[in-house]
Amino acid sequence: MSYDMIALVMFLGMMGLLLTGQRVFGAIGFVAAMAAFLLWGDGGAELAFSAAMKLMKWYPLMTLPMFIYMGYIMSESRIADDLYEMFHVWMGPVHGGLAIGTIGLMVIISAMNGLSVAGMAIGATIALPELLRRNYDKVMVTGVIQAGSSLGILVPPSVVLVLYGMIARQPVGQLWLAGVFPGLMMAGLFVLYIAVRCRLQPKLGPPLSEAERNIPWSRKFALLRAGILPLLIFFSMTGLFLMGVTSLVESSAVGAATATLAALVKGRLNKQVMEETLRKTLSVTCMFMWIILAALCFGAVFDGLGAVKSIESLFVGRLGLSPWEILIMMQISYIVMGMFLDDTAMLVIVAPLYVPLVGALGFDLIWYGVLYTITCQIAYMTPPFGYNLFLMRAMAPPEISLGDIYRSIIPFVLVMCLGLGITMAFPDLALWLPNWHYGK
Repeated sequence: MSYDMIALVMFLGMMGLLLTGQRVFGAIGFVAAMAAFLLWGDGGAELAFSAAMKLMKWYPLMTLPMFIYMGYIMSESRIADDLYEMFHVWMGPVHGGLAIGTIGLMVIISAMNGLSVAGMAIGATIALPELLRRNYDKVMVTGVIQAGSSLGILVPPSVVLVLYGMIARQPVGQLWLAGVFPGLMMAGLFVLYIAVRCRLQPKLGPPLSEAERNIPWSRKFALLRAGILPLLIFFSMTGLFLMGVTSLVESSAVGAATATLAALVKGRLNKQVMEETLRKTLSVTCMFMWIILAALCFGAVFDGLGAVKSIESLFVGRLGLSPWEILIMMQISYIVMGMFLDDTAMLVIVAPLYVPLVGALGFDLIWYGVLYTITCQIAYMTPPFGYNLFLMRAMAPPEISLGDIYRSIIPFVLVMCLGLGITMAFPDLALWLPNWHYGK
């Protein structure tokens, strides 16, 4: 059997195991271990050992539990509740104002979390009931929360970009900075869409009543203090890192410590909050580490087979595609896989193939990391099995059906595709900030 055929059998075997419902790390690790043993005998065991050592020696991986902890303690201590009340008072008088405020809430949560799950949980439990109670269109607001929560994997500190940096061997600090402007642009496109649509169809997002708007200015300014703590947390983490005061790992530790102090200042740091936060942090961190370990082993076998060169030869030599056509095909394949897999699974399955090919085609791997993450946002909300669709189904009230959830994401997926196209057409949107900061 040729090496090309072995690589194809490995890929199909892994996809088959994933479709049976096996855990991602189990399916990937099993296929990698079996292929290594059958190809190289007892010496194949060294691949897994080498991958484990590489994982343990990768210093930036220490940021992973810190950011996961920070997001969960913000959620468990209900600091996000205060933020939404602030947006409710200040944005309520505008058509669609509460939906716009929800996007603002999601941006702030994303800047302190790095995962979309926390944003979805906060949006579905805090914002969604309030929006429905105020007669916002249920289909539109369901899409708002799903789209807003997806910003968590693009706006720094993105955990997905940390994983991409690990697999693609790219600096996490540069990847984070590259995600800033595309993330803000995506949030701005969401806000523009909501504002225009609610202006054209006022019934979709009615403003607050006159009685509800009659809030003393002293109360309004007092509510602004709800935004001070999140800004302090964000500055202590990202601001100190950008100024060169802290390293990447140090900034994650500072962010986690500041979030804990914020919960303490609010009087919400108790045994139950800490137990729940630590339990969820440990669970998610271990899951990610097992996935990375399996991915490194799988990638080592693929490298040994020369599968990357085979893919490059197929696209460039036999099919005669241009670099841009190959790049577009890659993004489409991510969207298709996102119908069945989450972002981490997609990354570890195809990164060993795509990342070296992207570099060989002459594209910047930092920029491609942002493209990958935006495509993951789209894939998160693509039927039939988009990750966010089922998270929303699990958290939404009974009056929102699965059909409503599917229909709600159509305009936001189109907006995301527009954002992806803009980022592809203007690479400096992602590259200017890291190039400026690192003096390139």
